[in-house]
Amino acid sequence: MAQSRGPAYPWRDVSPLRLAAIPALSALAALTVGCGKKKEGDLVAAATLTSADAPAAANHARDGEEPPSNLPDLPDDPTAPPVTLDGASRPWPPPPPKGVPLVAALAVETPVLSTPDVDAPRLGQLRAGALVEMDPRAVTGRGCAGGYRKIKPMGFVCLGSATLELDHPIVRASSRRPDVTSRLPYIYGTATRGGPAYATLPTAKDLEAFEPHLASHLRRWSRDPVNGATYGLDVWGKWKGAPLPPALVAMREHMTDPDIPWFVRDGARTPNLSGLATGDTAKAGEFSRSNGVAFVDSFLHQGRRYNVAVDLRMMPADRFRPIRGSDFHGLRIPEDIDFPFAIVRKRGARALRAVGKGFAKGQRLAYRSAVKLTGHQRIRDGHLVYETVDGDWVDDQTASRVRPARKMPGWAIAGEKWIDISVSKQTLIAYEGTKPVYVTLVSTGEAGLGDPEKSRATTRGIFRIHTKYLTATMDSKVVGEEFELRDVPYVQYFHQGYALHAAYWHDVFGQPKSHGCINLAPEDARRLFFWTGPRVPEGWHGAAKSRTGTVVFIHP
Repeated sequence: MAQSRGPAYPWRDVSPLRLAAIPALSALAALTVGCGKKKEGDLVAAATLTSADAPAAANHARDGEEPPSNLPDLPDDPTAPPVTLDGASRPWPPPPPKGVPLVAALAVETPVLSTPDVDAPRLGQLRAGALVEMDPRAVTGRGCAGGYRKIKPMGFVCLGSATLELDHPIVRASSRRPDVTSRLPYIYGTATRGGPAYATLPTAKDLEAFEPHLASHLRRWSRDPVNGATYGLDVWGKWKGAPLPPALVAMREHMTDPDIPWFVRDGARTPNLSGLATGDTAKAGEFSRSNGVAFVDSFLHQGRRYNVAVDLRMMPADRFRPIRGSDFHGLRIPEDIDFPFAIVRKRGARALRAVGKGFAKGQRLAYRSAVKLTGHQRIRDGHLVYETVDGDWVDDQTASRVRPARKMPGWAIAGEKWIDISVSKQTLIAYEGTKPVYVTLVSTGEAGLGDPEKSRATTRGIFRIHTKYLTATMDSKVVGEEFELRDVPYVQYFHQGYALHAAYWHDVFGQPKSHGCINLAPEDARRLFFWTGPRVPEGWHGAAKSRTGTVVFIHP
């Protein structure tokens, strides 16, 4: 770390404080195991914000809208998926083969079209910085002045939202791909206070203009044990490979990292991927307290930490709470498991002891633990209780019984993969044919078994996953939170605006929570995303497949 020799900054008067430790999250037990009817504006994909060199793609289909029935199916990929249901993973995508012709994505959202026509149905999309193998021969088509290129495994991209210039500043600056080897693909933070995003590293004059109350903000931040200087620093260091210096020490000593991003050194402006980094002002838009943002880098400059957003703008880290996401996840069901069992889904749950014709409270059950059942059940106060192999009983209001479907549907008998979701139990079971292979707890719509047309309930029925994104942006109407959440991980649409997706902003899986979507713990979302169809091709950010994706069966 090199010390700054720049002008005086307002945080130099902030002294390091000795703060109380943050209470640890409760340990998970033995079984470590928003959305709604589509409305205009409810959901947008990762924003198509581009530079003049990367014009926004036309014909952006509304997310959640099912692809046309004649959309060609992507070819089957014979390689093993990058993530398994056990959680094992490999870096993805692998480096492209040497010597093959490549095309690079130049927009946050670069559409992959089924034919060389700007209005053709989308097979999927690439994200800025992605490199994919192509046929070098130019393809003429409609609506693209630069012409098209055919890419692997199929589809066409327009040279405009894509480029043959592999050292283009946007391509170089966006080289970090989503990390599928960890439960969250990017660094995540939720804004605790609004503020400016920057296109250049701000000078003292810039800070005075765009953050006039910075000194008082930093004093509050330095003393805040929940959202302040001592919380979650390791999150910002996801890709650093070494512990970060304490934030208040870095501030006191005016530290500047030697490896700040190349594209903002010496007063340079960040490549204009966002479409907002124009003109000569340091400010490039702003964020509000309602924003959750994904970041691809983090660095110190003159004692202050800045995070680099996916759109390459820089945002002060002290205005964000670092997000780790729940470390809860489900269970890969072993071959020799003995059904049925129950998963304790409520904190403070107790076993019941049979006393005469009634029940008395017994020992406390570990939250999210698995409890082996005998298969016997009774009715207590109008709902079911299940007998455990230890002779106790568990209540279905606090624990969810897990057992294979008694009558297998036709798609299971035919050997298809499918997902079974129970709204009343808040469980998800993944099947390969008639064999259950994975189980976890979910959070469905907060209205439970209400009418999805009139309430925040999850729609019920039989659907197929048709469109998937590694990340997509959702607003509060969709996810059931006060935040606009950019780059929500592992989104899988199956009907209108309804999707399965990771929820990194809560940890109450097993309880209704969303506005209709199926909230998954981040690790569950990661594992299931790469297990379901359609499969996203290597290097792509999303894919669509009509009528043949994985079945999703949602029932009471």
